[in-house]
Amino acid sequence: MANPLALIVDDEPDIRELLEITLGRMKIDTESADSLDQAYQHLNHKTFDLCLTDMNLPDGNGIDLVKYIQQKYSKTPVAMITAYGNMDTAITALKAGAFDFVSKPVDLQRLRDLVSSALKLNKPHHDTKKTTSEIKLLGESKAIKQLRKQVIKLARSQAPVYISGESGSGKELVARLIHDEGPRVDAPFIPVNCGAIPTELMESEFFGHKKGSFTGAVNDKPGLFQAADNGTLFLDEVADLPMSMQVKLLRAIQEKSIRPVGTETEIKVDVRILSATHKDLSQLVNEGSFRQDLFYRINVIELKVPPLRDRSEDIPLLSEHFLQKIANSCDLDPPKLSNEALTTLKNYPFPGNVRELENTLERAFTLCEEDLIKKDDLRLSDIDSNSLLTIQDKSLPVEGVSSLEDYLEDLERKAIVQALEETRWNKTAAAKKLGITFRALRYRLKKLDLE
Repeated sequence: MANPLALIVDDEPDIRELLEITLGRMKIDTESADSLDQAYQHLNHKTFDLCLTDMNLPDGNGIDLVKYIQQKYSKTPVAMITAYGNMDTAITALKAGAFDFVSKPVDLQRLRDLVSSALKLNKPHHDTKKTTSEIKLLGESKAIKQLRKQVIKLARSQAPVYISGESGSGKELVARLIHDEGPRVDAPFIPVNCGAIPTELMESEFFGHKKGSFTGAVNDKPGLFQAADNGTLFLDEVADLPMSMQVKLLRAIQEKSIRPVGTETEIKVDVRILSATHKDLSQLVNEGSFRQDLFYRINVIELKVPPLRDRSEDIPLLSEHFLQKIANSCDLDPPKLSNEALTTLKNYPFPGNVRELENTLERAFTLCEEDLIKKDDLRLSDIDSNSLLTIQDKSLPVEGVSSLEDYLEDLERKAIVQALEETRWNKTAAAKKLGITFRALRYRLKKLDLE
């Protein structure tokens, strides 16, 4: 099997020689060029698996080469060699379509990691890792087809991507698919909800800590950056980061290194950053609550996820998928949607997007009779669309409740067990006693792990 072939473009002989030797030791053949014109000649006569180019060349700049390769040889990843600390140049290159960048003086380990990642791009993927996200990014609408194309393109880059969209529209699924379609597929995908971490624990959670560095630090603990090393860190609800953490996150992204709490030495990390929020980050920057320089770093490329109301033609396909998924979870056949119910779904604005559609169908699944979901089973006019139980008795003992969802689930479990005991575990009689369908009881027994 032939060795991979790389094109090295730099007008400094010493740099070219260093890159040739380093790649040669990785069993990668090389061709070299000292100008744009020479690079174009090589590209027109041979197929390359990778291109490394300097920014400043005698007859132009590396950005022109990046654009040329993107247009004519899109399967060939290009990495930009930039001056030390020049992040503006690096970001410009990434926006133009560069796979990644490495700064001078060239860190050879960083170069080897970059080259290894780039060469994985055109290798066949492992289908097993992609199944979950591919199935859920369903739809045949123009908007969703365009989104899938953008995801495939962005998966070939290492550029930070900012995923914008309304709550429930599927931003994490998009982030996971970018990871699954890229060269980091065999490394971890670590999602983190930035709004769910207490401020005082945030630095430790992201960067880790050393034993004894603060009260409660009884062991050394790696952080999220280390957990995602060689993979992808997905920062969901990034707008919720406090200003103090924004500064530290910016430095970690720029330097590609972190310092765990209580240590003096920095640790190199190779992490691709994807971020998302349902808030308007540009507005938060203007208001002064989100750092402009961090916004500039994470928003190299913005990817917009369309709301469900802009792709209502996808609702039948999504509905079929969700009903099959719910049915599989409790070993039942999926019910059908009546024409009237389907029309109602297609005309409903779904402010909660795909997540609300799934919740609506889950509720209708438990309410419907004779394997047919009717319009009334959807209950889209109900105020409470997410809970099967509503507390009306204000005297209920809610003191000490840490999770409303767990509390309601416990009440539901107790009511079902009581009904089953009173009917000697006759499920049909228990369902009647509870005033729900047999299907609803089967579903809840499975969900509450009571079978």
